[in-house]
Amino acid sequence: MRFLTIVRHCEAEPGTDDFARTLTDRGRRQAEEIRARVLGSDQLAQYGPVTALVSSSARTRETYALGFAGTAFIHALETSELIYNGQREVTPYEVLEQLAAIDPVRESLLVIGHFPWVWQLVSELTEEMPEPLVSDYPLGTAVVLAIPEDEQVGLRHYEVAAVFIPTI
Repeated sequence: MRFLTIVRHCEAEPGTDDFARTLTDRGRRQAEEIRARVLGSDQLAQYGPVTALVSSSARTRETYALGFAGTAFIHALETSELIYNGQREVTPYEVLEQLAAIDPVRESLLVIGHFPWVWQLVSELTEEMPEPLVSDYPLGTAVVLAIPEDEQVGLRHYEVAAVFIPTI
């Protein structure tokens, strides 16, 4: 079994330049909590190593840098301007196309992005939205979906393996 982990970026500063918004102190603490889960063998670590796809915005790159970079969880990294939704609405289908383009079909995947498409993506890929996420997808939340071995990620229903919501 391999996995797709879908993460909403951590809390970011308000600002007029949406692309350049960086994490708040709380957002950095959320990313540190993610990192602790990546390093904990009984938590996110068990769902890697991954090929990561990260939106090119500052807040998603910072979430990646503080939460995942330099850990054994990460095998490869791709950044994408196409999944940044500051200039236009990004659909879950576009995210799936980007994931399929980098999917090695032999290891797990990670995507770090933005609301609303992270919520929409989980909604499209599960038969039933995980209970804590029915009406919201909190900042810094990670949802892990189980993907069959040797099957490229695509538009179908997957089992929810885990949900990690920051306590901060």
